[in-house]
Amino acid sequence: MKIAVIIVRTLMGLMFAFASISYFLKLMHEPEATGNVKIFNDGIVASVYLMPTVKVFELLCGIAFLSGRFVSLAAVVIFPIILNILMFHIFLMPSGIPLAALLLIGDLFLAYYYRDRYKAMLAAK
Repeated sequence: MKIAVIIVRTLMGLMFAFASISYFLKLMHEPEATGNVKIFNDGIVASVYLMPTVKVFELLCGIAFLSGRFVSLAAVVIFPIILNILMFHIFLMPSGIPLAALLLIGDLFLAYYYRDRYKAMLAAK
């Protein structure tokens, strides 16, 4: 199980680190969007702060996954971003559903593995 955790967190860390670094350094051109995807992207771009903020969190969580430190915190922090990625692909671009689903499964797997660390946070007092 420990080897599976290392593999999952490393793959997720590489994916999030690469996505955020390529965003900030503009390493890849974004494909031309059409229809509702274009409207959605235009709204995010118009907000100015949203995408850079998301990419900073992706980078921090990617570093946490790769280093093996604060993995349980990173799994919680990145969960809403992964959920939004999945919803985007379900409703706007179905071709990306498999990768988004794998991200969700990987994050849930890490959260399950580190579930003992969440007990204090989830205790009703």
